[in-house]
Amino acid sequence: MSGSALIAIPARMASTRLPGKPLADIAGRPLVAHVLERALEAGVGPVLVACCEPEVAEAVRAAGGEAAMTNPDLPSGSDRIRAALDAFDPGRRFDRVVNLQGDLPTVPPGDIRAALALLDNPEVDIGTVAAEIVREEERANPNVVKAVFGGDGRALYFTRATAPAGPGPLFHHIGLYAWRRTALERFTALPPSPLEQREKLEQLRALEAGMQVAVAVVDSVPLGVDTPADLARARELLAPQR
Repeated sequence: MSGSALIAIPARMASTRLPGKPLADIAGRPLVAHVLERALEAGVGPVLVACCEPEVAEAVRAAGGEAAMTNPDLPSGSDRIRAALDAFDPGRRFDRVVNLQGDLPTVPPGDIRAALALLDNPEVDIGTVAAEIVREEERANPNVVKAVFGGDGRALYFTRATAPAGPGPLFHHIGLYAWRRTALERFTALPPSPLEQREKLEQLRALEAGMQVAVAVVDSVPLGVDTPADLARARELLAPQR
């Protein structure tokens, strides 16, 4: 991989379905500390947690990480990532940034590297990952976002619908993005796009703006901790081995 990369993790307490999520205890450590550990295991560069509450920053630093305080009124994780990056690196030493969601405590470090490697193609603005859907009920589930991409891996669309039609595999999009810094700056300066607002999918803003998004296929979908049931599952998966 070429270029200087940084991983940024947006983490905020105001989750509607699981309030206080970043500090939820999993195996004796807060959720955000587990995500921080996965990011460090990827070995691609420094890791920065973008947060807006002092208690989250304190937990990150206690876990040996770095935190950047951001404005709680920023509308999205992408905006928080840009704000944290600008504050941490005003000299622009890092030209690539991975946006790793703060609720993925089991994400394989190799998936992070796979998204970032897509930026080795100079035509790619954003790299992301997807896994083949193996459970039939997920094919029509609107909460499972599908990535539609060509044989060259270039993303054509993202949707909550069952797509593409016809026989063949469908792919579950995983919300992990590797950005060129210039692409992130362009993206966050744009207003929400019509398809983005219709599908409630931020990545469609990039496609509507003509940015090239590339998709790497990975083995599985990591657990996202969005509900109390997800948290219970994460505690099972990350429990100390006896």
